[in-house]
Amino acid sequence: MPVFRIAEAALEIQQGHEVLRVEPWGADSARVRAARYRIPAESIGALDERPPSADDTVSVSVGDSSGVLVHGELTVSAVHHWDQVRLTFTRTSTGEELLAEQTRGWQGNRTGVYEAQQRFAAYPGERLYGLGQHAHGRLDHKGLRLDLVQRNGEVSIPFVLSSRGYGLLWNVPALGSVEFAENGTCWTADQTREIDYWITAAPTPKEILARYADATGHAPELPEWASGFWQCKLRYRTQDELLAVAREHRRRGLPMSVIVTDYFHWSAMGDYRFDEAEWPDPKAMVDELADLGVELMVSVWPTVSPLSENYAAFRDRGLLLGSDQGAEFHHLVQDKGMATQMPVAVYDPTNPDTRSFVWDLIRRNYLDLGIRVFWLDACEPELVPAHPANLTLYAGPGAQATNVFPRDNARLFAEGMAAAGQPGTVLLSRSAWAGAQKYGAAVWSGDIPATWDSLRRQVRAGLSIAVSGIPWWTTDIGGFQGGDPDDSGYRELMIRWFQYGAFCPLFRLHGDREPRMPWGHAQTGGPNEVWSYGEEAYEILSAHLHLRERLRPYLHGQMRTASEHGTPPMRPLFVDFPHDQAAWTVDDQFMFGPDILVAPVTTPGASERQVHLPEGVTWTDAWTGREHAGGATVTAHAPIERIPVFVAQGADVLGLFTPAEPAHR
Repeated sequence: MPVFRIAEAALEIQQGHEVLRVEPWGADSARVRAARYRIPAESIGALDERPPSADDTVSVSVGDSSGVLVHGELTVSAVHHWDQVRLTFTRTSTGEELLAEQTRGWQGNRTGVYEAQQRFAAYPGERLYGLGQHAHGRLDHKGLRLDLVQRNGEVSIPFVLSSRGYGLLWNVPALGSVEFAENGTCWTADQTREIDYWITAAPTPKEILARYADATGHAPELPEWASGFWQCKLRYRTQDELLAVAREHRRRGLPMSVIVTDYFHWSAMGDYRFDEAEWPDPKAMVDELADLGVELMVSVWPTVSPLSENYAAFRDRGLLLGSDQGAEFHHLVQDKGMATQMPVAVYDPTNPDTRSFVWDLIRRNYLDLGIRVFWLDACEPELVPAHPANLTLYAGPGAQATNVFPRDNARLFAEGMAAAGQPGTVLLSRSAWAGAQKYGAAVWSGDIPATWDSLRRQVRAGLSIAVSGIPWWTTDIGGFQGGDPDDSGYRELMIRWFQYGAFCPLFRLHGDREPRMPWGHAQTGGPNEVWSYGEEAYEILSAHLHLRERLRPYLHGQMRTASEHGTPPMRPLFVDFPHDQAAWTVDDQFMFGPDILVAPVTTPGASERQVHLPEGVTWTDAWTGREHAGGATVTAHAPIERIPVFVAQGADVLGLFTPAEPAHR
């Protein structure tokens, strides 16, 4: 028989070689840890510190073959079933079952670590949201199997919000998978020393997201400059080229907050400084941009070339990712000074010495010039070939720890900025893990195609990552891979994508436009400025630049809410309208704060679309002023110059949609 005991405010069970611990972890929430022999003393997951909650809401009781922990709205019952103790989670006030364990499985490999599986019951009609960012085109993950691994465009954040009224974080950063089958849910870690998950029974989706932020960290407040327009193309090759674009924006009266110096601006990967041949006076460039009210963002890759002036120091101090087998090179690049593609190494941000060493280079070569915005590209990390289990990290073997790489990469820069006495910044990252938001990580959706299908998928992907705790998100407007500015069909796609982007948390134009070039340091990409797409498109794009400017004060209010309460500014309808059953099924619309409903146009040639207006509110068409009762689906007119937008009754935002003055040509 298992032994049930009370340990402080926690419930502990010993059965044979398995130890199970259930402890309160924030209001209405609990952390569950299971291991063979003993719970590990350290964890590299996202649950660093226990959130504060009222101790008087916790009660623990045990019997001969059962135990119960009650914490606010969450009741955890532990019962012995034949060969194992299983947990059932119910809502305290109603007694309804939220989730129940079926079984845990451990498969050893004679190294002291295990392939671990945690199986839960499945429920008819349950919908499951979150899981980071994926390109499968679904908002509801029920019926899917997903790899728990970081890839370009596939961001693994193992948190789900259920329509049954709970949120669950799989706090195991190991490579693995999750399967939401009709007959059960199964989380698998390929290598781990423990099973570790967190669950909350907060009453509403907003409160679930608030508890999750309490547990994993709140995002800082978005800097004032970051809500404006970010201009980027594949690569501005020189200082003069970049400044010419910024000056042209000013001449035309077009707003801009950020412009980007992308990859290969460096002398060599791992030098972390400007190539003086192309960027002869970066301090003067930064100063001129500052006079224009523009921040310069620089691209920082974690790759280190063997030709870098810093390579020997990285190698000899043990600051690079290691290999379980083979050489310690994990990517292929034709960097400057290379006649062909060559293997390059990758630094290890889970090592505090690496974080200190890299930040010193960033501080001296970028921050001291006045650069305070960083683009953390290829931070999954991108591996060629993609064998993350072959890595070794300071945090542990690759199979156990690789998924935290992007989180700790953001940590490197956040800690460095704080140590330098700098205000918080935005770290544009291609990947993330649970807790990355507290370091100011913003995610974009990776190197996506420039197609209508891709645009449709981005809408779902952005809502998924918002539910996963990342309030700062964006896409490459227009897609990354391709797009001909002279093609009328692509111009239509660009307009619709730009309209959608104006309502994303970050508003950023980027892409490798035609004519494209082979991958390498000579790349530049075709034109990608708002005036590159013809006069008709320019009128529409410039109008939306000014619309975004008018929306910025409203957006900052929502960003404060995100920082304080964990509610992302862009979110699925069910977050605000959980009692509207249809809101749980709508996956191509979103709320932009509590007052603005946005319905992107994602079909070529469309001039109208169907829009669900949630019940309980009267809605006003932002462009026509026509009112509609909630709880209905309406046909919204969508001529090429506008995106369907509806405003909740009583909201003081209708004036933001007044057309702007025409931009200068």
